[in-house]
Amino acid sequence: MNARTLYQDLLDTDGPYQDLVGPWLDRTAPTGYAERLRTAATHRNHWWTGQEDGRELLQELYALSRVADFLLLDPQLPPYLTLFTALGMAPFEDAARFDPFLHEIVEVEQAEDPKAPIEILEVRHPGLMLGELLFGRAGVRIRAGAAHAERGVADRFPLYWTFRRAHRPTHDLSHGWGSNSQWSTDFRLDYRTPDGDHLNVAENGSVDGPPDRDHDRAKDLAPEERLLTPTERRELLRHRCLLRTPQAAEALAASPGWQDELWPYEWRLPAGEV
Repeated sequence: MNARTLYQDLLDTDGPYQDLVGPWLDRTAPTGYAERLRTAATHRNHWWTGQEDGRELLQELYALSRVADFLLLDPQLPPYLTLFTALGMAPFEDAARFDPFLHEIVEVEQAEDPKAPIEILEVRHPGLMLGELLFGRAGVRIRAGAAHAERGVADRFPLYWTFRRAHRPTHDLSHGWGSNSQWSTDFRLDYRTPDGDHLNVAENGSVDGPPDRDHDRAKDLAPEERLLTPTERRELLRHRCLLRTPQAAEALAASPGWQDELWPYEWRLPAGEV
């Protein structure tokens, strides 16, 4: 019994989804499913490396994220919270200060002052933490000056590391693969620890592209990626989308559909940067 089964069952019903979530939890409880998930709750020991069961857990977390994406389409918050709290995740709705680690921009209200900082106006759905691991960010409606977040970009640019969202395009490593192959996708691992944030830790690439000693698996940047500034590449890694029109927008326009051709999946921040 795994999350892929639940996802497919959800696709095959018109609801109520709670009627599927409860029995699925009952069936998984005796198997130690929730206990297995807790292996991923801490950053230490690099549990995802060197063992086949680590890779399996990355894929199971990805399948669970697909379930979450589906339940947030309406959104269906009661079954969403029932499912993930039963699996040991803690929901959060912190709206005191915008934090790209915790918050996904759903809608932008443009402030008159272009320098106005990002301010959270409403939490549309809660986020989820599994110990130190970020499972899902809280969806928020914000107000901001155009220098920080542009309406039509921050809330409409393709959202990477995401299978589906209502009202915006998404880009996911499973897109384009067959019905079985897509489920071999790994979940993105972001951790908030006492010594700082660790983003996309299952990959070794540098957000700046060229290989070096600290990022020996980094690939060369594609032409469109090289047209983004280092700040814009960091923005894409942190927010999973761009927040403003790129400085090289005119040059990028020569490559129609460039927004969907980026490949940040192997990027990490340079060593020492959080």
